Amino acid sequence: MKHIFPLLILLLSAGVTAQEKRSFSLEEAIAFALENNRTAINAEKDIEIAKKQKWEATSTGLPQISISGEYQNNLKQQVSLIPAEIFGGEPGTFEEVIFGTKHNVNALATLRQKIFDGSYIVGLQSAKVFLEISKNTKKKTDLEVKKSVINAYGNVLLTEENIEILEKNKDILEKNVFETQKTFENGLAEEESVEQLQITLAGVESDLQNSLRLRDIAYKMLNVTIGAPIEAELTLTDDLDDLAVKNTVPGLMEETFDMENNIDFKIASINTKSQELLLKNEKSKGLPTLDAYINGGYLGFGNDFNFFKREQEWFGNSMIGLSLNVPVFSSLGRSAATQRMKIELEKAKNDLKETEQQLQLEIRQAKSNYQFSLEQYQTRKRSLELAERIERKNRIKFTEGMSTSFDLRQAQTQLYTAQQEYLQSMLDIINNKTELEMVLHNANE
Repeated sequence: MKHIFPLLILLLSAGVTAQEKRSFSLEEAIAFALENNRTAINAEKDIEIAKKQKWEATSTGLPQISISGEYQNNLKQQVSLIPAEIFGGEPGTFEEVIFGTKHNVNALATLRQKIFDGSYIVGLQSAKVFLEISKNTKKKTDLEVKKSVINAYGNVLLTEENIEILEKNKDILEKNVFETQKTFENGLAEEESVEQLQITLAGVESDLQNSLRLRDIAYKMLNVTIGAPIEAELTLTDDLDDLAVKNTVPGLMEETFDMENNIDFKIASINTKSQELLLKNEKSKGLPTLDAYINGGYLGFGNDFNFFKREQEWFGNSMIGLSLNVPVFSSLGRSAATQRMKIELEKAKNDLKETEQQLQLEIRQAKSNYQFSLEQYQTRKRSLELAERIERKNRIKFTEGMSTSFDLRQAQTQLYTAQQEYLQSMLDIINNKTELEMVLHNANE
């Protein structure tokens, strides 16, 4: 029996570990993030909040019913003096009397209904605009989450590819160092040749160790971005080179830019509309308000607390009426508030114009960057092929004694640089395409 409990713990641990293992393509990672990323979740909750606030604003114009109750215990009742001659007493003297009872109970129900209130009408419009703002903010958040996932996913692939290349380079260098060391021991090579290769090997080993550490960070960053547990084990099914090819879409740069379809333009437009409503609200505060109300209740009195007894007498009362409020003079306070809102509206219009110009510049910049990344990818690919041939030739020449270790090291350094630039060019295609798509048609995402 004592062996069963540790076994159960082991099985449960294995189950938890299995649950943390996940496999994602890039599209699957994006879909997962839109459901689980905490920022995206909060943006969705903001929409729910806006819906509740919309109803909250609407409900203020619907019938409002309130019930109130009051109990009074006059611990020491107030004494009043009245002329004694009223009761046949001596003129000029006064009698002490107490009006009312020691215990009083009042229960009242009131129904109120707005008939006219300019601020209420504007408030309903504002609630709809606020909901629209929340929905557009959610779209903007989803786009930012998608962009972050693509960047994090690409960084993991880049790190994995880099580690694979560095390990391959390390194996070749170790073999070169070993062979050159043997040649030196036999007196057929200089010690400097061994040292040059050892310097190169040390640099590659250092880069490899750093890349291994960066890989762990990259995976954790991806987990945080998609909303998975930070220690979850991920398997990425997409390949960096395949994604670069898939994201090579030259025709994308020919697509027409529709300003109205851009989420940043939508947000700036709604902000202008919001400022217009705020101005309208300030103006509406100078209009009269009219409410109707009806109430009814019961009053109970007694010198003893008998309100729960059947013989207690209750006196009913009711009332119906209108309440009119006409603003007359506010010491120019409303005028100042209205002028302030006019200035805020002008600022919002300026911001909208600025957004239009920024987007025009942004689309040109995004197209230029994407075009450049496509060109760089092809250039880096050819450069890598050339660097591989040059390094291979110099390695053969060095082995045959026709080239120096310095020439070999220079060719190897050139190859390693070309490898890094090629990997980065693939990631640039993916990221720059994402940037261009976000500007072109992000409101449809």
